[in-house]
Formats: sequence, C-alpha cells, structure tokens
Amino acid sequence: MAAKKKNDAPRLNTALKMLRKAAVALCCFAFLNAAPAAAAKATAVEHLHKGQKIANFFRSFGLSDIAVLALISALPVVELRGAVPVGVWMGLPITTVLPACVFGNMVPIIPILFLLRNESLKKLMSPILKRAEKKSASLGVGSLNKQWVSLAAFVGIPLPGTGAWTGAMGAFLLGMPTGVALSAIFAGVVTAGMIMTAITLAGKKGGIAALSALALFTANELLNGEKKQDFLEASPFWDQSAVPVNTFKNKAPFTGKVVSSKRIVGPKATGETCHIIVSSNGDYNFWEGQSMGVIPPGTREKDGKPHAVRLYSIASTRYGDDMTGKTSSLCVRRATYWCPNLKAEDPAKKGICSNFLCDTKPGDEVVMTGPAGKVMLMPEEDPKTDYIMVATGTGIAPYRGFVRRLFIEKTPAAEAYKGEAWLFLGVANSDALLYDDEWQEVKENFPDNFRLDYALSREQENKKGGKMYIQDKMEEYADEIFNKLDAGAHIYFCGLKGMMPGIQDMLKGVADSKGMNYDEWLKGLKS
Repeated sequence: MAAKKKNDAPRLNTALKMLRKAAVALCCFAFLNAAPAAAAKATAVEHLHKGQKIANFFRSFGLSDIAVLALISALPVVELRGAVPVGVWMGLPITTVLPACVFGNMVPIIPILFLLRNESLKKLMSPILKRAEKKSASLGVGSLNKQWVSLAAFVGIPLPGTGAWTGAMGAFLLGMPTGVALSAIFAGVVTAGMIMTAITLAGKKGGIAALSALALFTANELLNGEKKQDFLEASPFWDQSAVPVNTFKNKAPFTGKVVSSKRIVGPKATGETCHIIVSSNGDYNFWEGQSMGVIPPGTREKDGKPHAVRLYSIASTRYGDDMTGKTSSLCVRRATYWCPNLKAEDPAKKGICSNFLCDTKPGDEVVMTGPAGKVMLMPEEDPKTDYIMVATGTGIAPYRGFVRRLFIEKTPAAEAYKGEAWLFLGVANSDALLYDDEWQEVKENFPDNFRLDYALSREQENKKGGKMYIQDKMEEYADEIFNKLDAGAHIYFCGLKGMMPGIQDMLKGVADSKGMNYDEWLKGLKS
C-alpha cells in the first residue's frame, strides 16, 4: 500500500495543479465576459478619485485613453490597482483595460532594477529604499521557488505599501536574481489586475473570492513547494568517507559567477559585511563546515605575481541558498585601514580580496579553489549530538550552514536530529548582528533544539562591569557548557583567535572547581 500511495502522489499533485489552472481560467472567463452593467454599479475603490484627476490631467494633452491608462499605471501613486477602475470609468472594455494596465505597470520596473545599481541614485533614494526594505524583508528567505512565490504574492495583493515599485526595490535590496524578480513581479502585476478587475466588476464579493484564491495558491506553494533535499547526500548521509577536498587547485581553479552581493549589517555596524552568492552550476561541491579559496584578480605590486589564495568559510549548506545545489555563499567583511595621519582610510592598505568580493556585481567572475578542510565537519552519525558553536563576526559563516542543514532544509540530517545546537555570537552592537532574522526564526520553530546567545561588546556589560565579549557571555553558562562537553558535545570556534585564552581559562576554572585535571580532560575532547 505504501508504494501505491507514493506512486499516486505525483498524480495527485498534477490533478491539483490542473484544478488550480482551471479555476484561474474560469475566473478570467467570468471577468472578461462580465456584464457592462456590473461596471456601472461598481463601488469606488482606493485611489479612484486621485486616478481620475491624474487621468484627466494627461487627457488634456490630447493623449488617447489607452495611452493615459498605461501612463498612470506606471506611476507609483496610482499603479495598476488604481488604474483598472479608471479604465472602466473611461468606458474602455476590460479586455483593453487589463493589458494596458499590466504593460504600463511593468514599464518602469526593468529600469528601476538596473538604475538602483548606481550608488548616487541609491543614496538619493535612501529614505524610500529603507521603507521598501522593511516592507519586503521576508521576500529573500528560502529557496528560489519560495522567493518567487513570496514576491509574486507581495506584488499581487493590492494592499497599502505593496505593489510592483516596492517589490522591485525590495527584490534589489535583498539581492534576488534579476530574472527571478522580473518574472515574479510580472506574475504579481497580472494577479493584481485580476483582483482589481474582480473588485471593480463584481464588488467586494468578487474581490474576496479572488483574494481567497490567491491566498490558497500561495499557501499551497509555500508549504508544499519544497522538495526533499537529499540529492547531494552520502549513503548513509553521515558517512564522511567521500567528502570532497581540494577538487580545484591553484593551478586549475574553478570560475564561478556572482548571483548577488548585498550588505547585511545596519548603518551603525563597525565596518561593512556582505553576503555573496556565487553560482557554480553544480560543479563546485562541498560540505557544511568547509572553506572556499578565492584568488582575487590582478597581480601583486611587489613582484607582479598573481595574488595568493584567501580562504573563506562557506556560509551555506551544500544545497546553497536556493537549495538547487548550484550555488555557494560567503560572508565577507570589507577589510579597511584607518590611517591616523591621513585621518581617513588608506586605500593602499585595504584588503585586496575582501574589497574585491564586497564590490562584486551579478555576473562578475570569481576564481575559486577548494573546498578545503575537514576539521569543522559535523559528526552526524549520532542524531542526539549536542553542538556548541562559538563565533565572532564573520566567523558565523560555517554555523549558518550547520543551522540551515539541521533545521531549515528538508535533509535526512534534519529529519534525524534530536540534539541541541547552541550558538554564541560576539559582535560590537545590534547593527552588526549577522543573519539574526534566520536565527530568530529557527529559535521560534525549534525552541527545544536551538539556543542563541549574543555578546554585544558596545551595548552589554559583563559581570565585572567591563565590555561583554564572547568569552564573558560563555562564562555565564560555564558549568553547563563544561557538563555538555563532558557528556560528548562538540564545540566549534570560528573568528578572532583572541577569544580562545578567555574561554580556555573559563573551562579550566570549572575543571579545577570539580577537582579535575584540566589538561587530561582537554585531551579527551575532539580536537
């Protein structure tokens, strides 16, 4: 019976998709053949009065009604949702109104996505972009399929603060691929047009019916659209005998292409940190906890030789942020040097590779080596293993891969995991926190399996009244951490080496208080 159910599942999904398409087709047929009398009785909707005034203003220049309709659809103060009722008010058939409004609404979107790459324009539009980023903050979370569905729904539901303009700005700020953003915005604009047509021709009941259909479709795609992630697994999944190491070397590197690069810290952060997604078309395979080598372009000034490889911990799982297995992510802080004599940053002493990566744009090439390292791999054979992950700054990168694998993706490791993953992150202030939205979501969804503690050195005080560093935060849980390690937990450190003496002193203090030989105890831990 189990096999039969499994074989029937694709048929059921196909049937559901056909039903959804049929429902949409019927809605379209009903809208396009609605009686003209319904339009005359339509209740005025939001922006109708404003839209009429603007339409009459453009009409005064002798423009045709179709041209006026397309023009006001392109304006952010009206957009398609305000233009559809105006088109009906003009007396145009809905078969003319809808295409004209969709076309007009989409016209400015492509220029917006490309013009926002200009730094001067970004600064000029800073207040608008900040509002757009807040409204669309959740659009970049999850697989490419989820991003597409989320953006299409965001644009398609005619509510204040949503729409094609805001969706385009949000998609750009969140680093969505241009093709994904454009197709999702187009789908959203068409959906918004159908909803506004339903509201205009059939009143509130029509609008509620259309919105309900959209809500059901969106929920179904977001909840059931994710496929199980198992196509890059070992057999069994915890077997580390075939971990890829140094597949690509300095003399024979791999060339990837940047998908997106975006700043991920606030304005008051100490320095700039970027999240960079690189496409490898599935040819650069790695495991969580490994590092990627990057060879920056150009040559060294002192001898004209190529730059040396820089290693960066990979900040995604083997499936990548889009869960296709074709991308990898890096978390990079731009390295700069403040010259006290110049009283400014000295460009001659800036980090070659970090600045190259933070300045990349979609389509730029990145020369890669690796993957490197096996020390940071997770031992997944025992699903009850506790993990203690300690990071300062961009040292958070490998742990993002750990957490996504254990809690976010539909992997065999996630299905099996029953232990506790405890993350400690030390940064200067709240604006410097990295991936906080992801940690908070996991914490909410898995309160019994994920713990999170921050050490904010410029905002918190330790028990002695000094700045709160990562070792100070861990000291608050000294006994618990020691007991976990003594029971077989695995602890990882990534970031500044300066945290290690304080952490070792803390553990030694606990061992001494228990009458244990710290050096002997330490030898028993996994190195």
